[in-house]
Amino acid sequence: MTQPGISTVAVVGTGVIGAAWTACFLAAGLDVVATDPADGAEDRLRESLKRTLDIATELSDRPVSDRGTLRFATSLAGAVRDADFVQESGPERLEHKGALLAEIDSIAKPGVVIASSTSGLAPSDLQRLCTVDPGRVLVGHPFNPAHIVPLVEVVPGAATTPELAQTAVDFYRLVGKKPVLVRAEVPGHITNRLQAALWREAYSLVDRGVATVADIDTAISHGPGLRWAIVGPLTTQHLSGGEGGMRHLLEHLGPPTQKWMDDLGAPQLTDALANKLVTGMDEEMVGIDQAGLIADRDRLLVDIMRLKRSSNNLP
Repeated sequence: MTQPGISTVAVVGTGVIGAAWTACFLAAGLDVVATDPADGAEDRLRESLKRTLDIATELSDRPVSDRGTLRFATSLAGAVRDADFVQESGPERLEHKGALLAEIDSIAKPGVVIASSTSGLAPSDLQRLCTVDPGRVLVGHPFNPAHIVPLVEVVPGAATTPELAQTAVDFYRLVGKKPVLVRAEVPGHITNRLQAALWREAYSLVDRGVATVADIDTAISHGPGLRWAIVGPLTTQHLSGGEGGMRHLLEHLGPPTQKWMDDLGAPQLTDALANKLVTGMDEEMVGIDQAGLIADRDRLLVDIMRLKRSSNNLP
């Protein structure tokens, strides 16, 4: 089931993210008109779909026969003019993305939501460059691999009405995504800020010689990361508090937690630190088939998501 009135989606920009969006929409039974001005873009998109569309269809729980159809348009107007929803995934530069969205806004049918996949740009900055209906331009930010990971951050801009934001949330939910509405514009939205907080301390620990890159990956992937994948960090805290929940935990572990937070590092990503991180990652990847690692990651992501869907009690 998809959003009523939405049968065709325009995907503007068919790099890694745009190609993943294409697989997601096709698997949900929507027709896609894609466009990208880069040489060879259509061939690369169709080659990408050979790797991603089957797994996206598996996650959609729809038969292969229900997939939508793909058409590649050689012009922006050819992709956008008849679309019922537009997903833009162009380069992450304000001047480029703003100009692209302004052109889409001048072409798209009235009332059609125009969602940008931007990972950190503010929708209000993008809206200021649009002149026809800037309020319909908002952020719909996915997470890599976007044909598998269900999270989408919906970020309305200053000109976006609550009704339009809800239309985007409903659309993503009905194509199998797990949208969250970001209630204020901040750089990086929600999840990239949370990731940046973890990366900052990981970089600091490497820089101070407390842990290797491999140690940090092991600590998270075999420790709290397992729990976070099920219920998230704050519910994990709540469950750790036993019958007293979050209040009990904060009463007993709040003071030491504050000391840990006060001691967190504030590293600068210098060339020297970057070299430490790259060297550490190279050492961790010795003997590992990276293509196989990606395939295993994707398969396990699908298995985890299927198990989560089978639960009756997860939030």
